[in-house]
Formats: sequence, C-alpha cells, structure tokens
Amino acid sequence: MPEQKKHTRPGKEQYGNPAGNNPARFGGGFGRHRGRGPVIKPKNFQKTLKRLWFYFGKERKRLTVIFLFILVDSILTLLGPYFIGVCIDAMSASKGGVNFGVLKMLLLALAAVYVFDAFLTFLQGWLMAGVSQRIVMNLRGALFEKLQKLPVAFFDARPHGEIMSRLSNDIDNVSSTISQSTTQLMTGSIAIAGSLAMMLFLSPALTAASLLAVPVMFLLTRTIAKKTSVLFKDQQVQLGKLNGHIEETITGIQVVKAFNHEEKAIAEFDTVNTRLYEAGLKAQIWSGFLMPLMNVINNAAFAIIAIAGGLLAVKNLVTVGVIASFLSYSRQFVRPLNDLANIFNTLQSGVAGAERVFEVLDEPEEPKDSPDAIVLKNPTGHVVFENVCFGYRADVPVVEGVSFASDPGSSTALVGPTGAGKTTIVNLLTRFYDVTGGRILIDGRDIREYTRDSLRRSFGIVLQDTYLFSGTIKENIKYGKPDATDVEVEAAATMANADVFIKRLPYQYDTQLSENGGNLSQGQRQLLAIARVLLAKPSILILDEATSSIDTRTELHIQEALLNIMKGRTSFIIAHRLNTIRDADTLYEVQMCSKARSLGWSSNVRRISKEEIHLLYDSSHQT
Repeated sequence: MPEQKKHTRPGKEQYGNPAGNNPARFGGGFGRHRGRGPVIKPKNFQKTLKRLWFYFGKERKRLTVIFLFILVDSILTLLGPYFIGVCIDAMSASKGGVNFGVLKMLLLALAAVYVFDAFLTFLQGWLMAGVSQRIVMNLRGALFEKLQKLPVAFFDARPHGEIMSRLSNDIDNVSSTISQSTTQLMTGSIAIAGSLAMMLFLSPALTAASLLAVPVMFLLTRTIAKKTSVLFKDQQVQLGKLNGHIEETITGIQVVKAFNHEEKAIAEFDTVNTRLYEAGLKAQIWSGFLMPLMNVINNAAFAIIAIAGGLLAVKNLVTVGVIASFLSYSRQFVRPLNDLANIFNTLQSGVAGAERVFEVLDEPEEPKDSPDAIVLKNPTGHVVFENVCFGYRADVPVVEGVSFASDPGSSTALVGPTGAGKTTIVNLLTRFYDVTGGRILIDGRDIREYTRDSLRRSFGIVLQDTYLFSGTIKENIKYGKPDATDVEVEAAATMANADVFIKRLPYQYDTQLSENGGNLSQGQRQLLAIARVLLAKPSILILDEATSSIDTRTELHIQEALLNIMKGRTSFIIAHRLNTIRDADTLYEVQMCSKARSLGWSSNVRRISKEEIHLLYDSSHQT
C-alpha cells in the first residue's frame, strides 16, 4: 500500500496549474507567492438554495412534523390578538358595562393559547436542531468523501488551509443558516398569510392602509441584498486566505524562526487579516442598515394605521377592540417581513459558504477505471516506459520522450538536478498523474488498464517528506496493513532499525504521536515510514530520497534492510547520495527538457554507466 503523502513537485520554473483546474474559482489562486487572482463573481443564489434543499431529502418526514407544529403554533398565535380585541370590547362601557363572564373565559383561553404556543415553540427548536445537524453532518461527510476522490493535482494547486476553511468555516456557516433560518422561514410565511387574512376579515380599509409600506420594504430588502451577497462572498474568500496563511505558518514554524521571519510573517498576517476585516466590516455595515430602516418604515406604517383606525372609530365603522386587534395583527404581519429580510442577510452568508462547498463537490474526480479494467495481482514488476511525455502545464513539458525498461526484481536509480523531473516519473508510474503522451507498462499492460486501487497496492512508497498521523506508533506502522499482528509490526520495525528507539520510549509501540510525529525527530519519522512500507511487502518499491533525513550510521543499517527487502522486487531509487545508488542495477540521468535539448539528447532521460555516475559526483563535488 503506498504511503499517501504530499509529494514533492518539480522545480519552481516548471510549477504550473494542472490541466482542467482553474484556481481562480477558489478565490485563493495558488497562494501568496502566486498572486491574488481575479475577483470572484457571486454565483446563482436560487440555484445554490435549490441544491442545498437536496440535503433536506432524508429529513422531509421530520420537517413535515415540524411544519405541522408550526401551523398549529401559528394558528394559536393568530388567536391571541383576536381574543385581546374581544376582551377590550367586553369591557366597553358603551355596551352596558363589563361582561365578566366572557372576560374570564377569554382570559383563560388566552393564557392557554400562550402556554401551548411556548410548548410548541420548544418542540420546534428541539426537532429542528436535530434536523439541521444531521443535514450538515451529511454535507460535511460528502465534502470529506469528495476530497478523498480528487486527484493529487487538485491539492497541489491550492493552499491546504484554504481547502480546510471550506470543510470547517464554510460548513459552519451553512449549519448556522439552516438552524436559524428554516423554522423562521416557515413560521414567517404562515404568519404573514394568516395575519393578512385576519386583517382583511377585521377591516379591508385598514388592511389597504397597512399594505402601503410593503413595496417600500421589498425594494429596500432587494437593494441591500444585492450588495451584501457580493460582500459576504468576499468575506468567505478572505477568510479562506487567512486560514491558508495560518496553516502554512504554523506548519513551518521552525523554518519561520530559523530565518528570523517572525516579523515578516506577522506583517503578512496583518495584511490578510486587514483584508478580512475590511470585507467583514462592509458586509456587516450593509446588512446592519436593513433593520433600522425597516423599523422606521414599520413605525410610519403603525402611525398610518392608528390615524386611519381613529377616523374609522369616530364614524363607528370599527370598534376600539377591532383597532387593538388590527394593530397586533399588523405587527404580526410586519414582524415576519422584518425577520425574513434579516434571514435573507443570514442566507447570503450561508449561501456564500454553500457555494464554496459545492465548488469542491463539482470538481472532477480522478477518472474512473475503465469498465474492462482488471485487477493487478502479484505483479512480477516488469516496468516499461514507452516514449512517455507529460507536463503540469501544456506549454511547459517536464518529461519528454522517456523510454526505458526495468526488469523484474531489478533496481533502477534516477539521478539529476533538482526540478529535472525524477519525482514526476514515479508519480506517473503510480498514476498520481496520467501521461499526456506515450504509455507505461507493467507486466506487458498499460497501467491505465489496471484498477487504480490494485495498481497502487502494488507499490510501496517512501518519500522525502514523510507524514505520520496522530495515533500510536503501532497504528502508524500498520497504516498500510491494518490487519497485521503485533509480531509483524515489531519485525518490520526491527528490519527498519526503528525498534531500537521505539523500545526506549515510555510506552514503546503504544506511544502516542502528535500531528505528523512532531514529538519525534525527522530521522525517527523516516524510520517509521520505512517500517510502514516494509510491513506492506509491496511488489514494487519507490524510494524518493528515503534516507535523506537519516544520519550516516543509521543509513548503513537502513541500506542493509532496504537491500534485503529489494531482493526479488523491482525498485526505483531517487537519491543524491552516491552510496544510496551505488548498488543499483541500472542508472539513469534526468535533465530538464531545455537542458537535455541543448546537450543533444533525444529524451530528457538517458542511461549512464557506474563510471559516469562517479564522474558526475566527482565533478559536482569539485564545483
């Protein structure tokens, strides 16, 4: 089982955006050193909402129950003002004094309405909390599952912190939007319809007066919503950039301190943080305009209703109780409009997060295996490159016309300058990237004819930048073979010369590792990575500077262990140390395409003898 890690890219001059990826869509470009990229335009608001509704599918039964509770609750809420108006009329002296019997009955009914209303409101909140969290859990699960299916090129082209921001901050935005907005939307819609019906029932004339404010509210909400939709999207983009900066700074904190880069890192953080502050401030200010302006309109409408009601009461067209009920219903009618306007601002933020999540979900996954793909079983390890070409960008070739063969059980060493394409060659072999020209054969078949899973299970990979997961040492070694016994784990660790330092730890193989094995030295982490591959017993080995972080004495022990496991297995070795490759059966020198052409090579890879490799190393040392 290959060790899944972020691999090393070719040289900086050949770093580019893999075909088919548009980093500008993600707002972060390629990170700080690759430019800010163009401004992102907001996407279709309604389309995103409809797509988000898809995740409500499994909760529709519970949502139906919630809707019924809301319907009953709204009916009870509508009864309250009506009972209050009747109570006022029951106390009217113009009708022969206070009717205490009716008044007592109405007050008891009013109390029962409010108590039951509170109970239903609690039930709605309790049920909706479960619904919203399950929806967000499914959305978060879908996003994480999608990330596992995306090609390596996707992660190479984007800051990891920006991707993590989508999985955390953007999902949290969606969560708060669903939990706060769904019930308010249903309650507000029913309240508006019910209040309007009761207002028409009580007084069509007063209803016409109260509706004068509705068009003004609509235009105000629409104007502000247009502005805030852009601002909230920009706020999420800036938050992603900030997370990306924080993630890479904390991950590389030792490098930051070693180069006295603290002040520069703080200055860069302040720049990104200021952009987020400015974007967030504008978004909050514009969204904050809505409620005060709505209150002004509401108060004006309330005054119009009061004046109109007074004139009608003087003419005995309505009673005082009707006016009191109507004022309450007008509040119930306008308040949901205010709430819906406020919810719309919340939706802007939530939809901005949902759009960014859906952008990842819409990314093309690794191409599926062909329908007639076969499983690679017990490969002999006969590897052939036939005129292979590849470039991370179409206009910048990295590998050009490469042809060579590795016999079963042989070891092949790749040497050459940094950025020449050595790691790219093994990435093509493992199908982290697919060739753009030519083909790669294993046991006489194009590797694209095998299932990816079986192909990668045939490889054991140890990279220069090893990665360990949070957990015990034993769990990390068993990563490539979860069903391995403790005896097998210890045997692999012993073979990798890791058993010596493991036995000195307080809890030995049960010692907990921090993120990426931060409580171990780089050399110890490399030993565990080698033990992990030794345990998996792959058919083909890829060692990409596998001993670069190990001291010379330890390297001698590792070399012996590697020679033992390489017996009978095809091996590819990338190294800059002469003693690492001196025992290889075949040696290839890799040069950058432009350099290879200037030397008159037909390919940027050529076979060299062991005598030539000694000359290369001798000349480099002299230089």
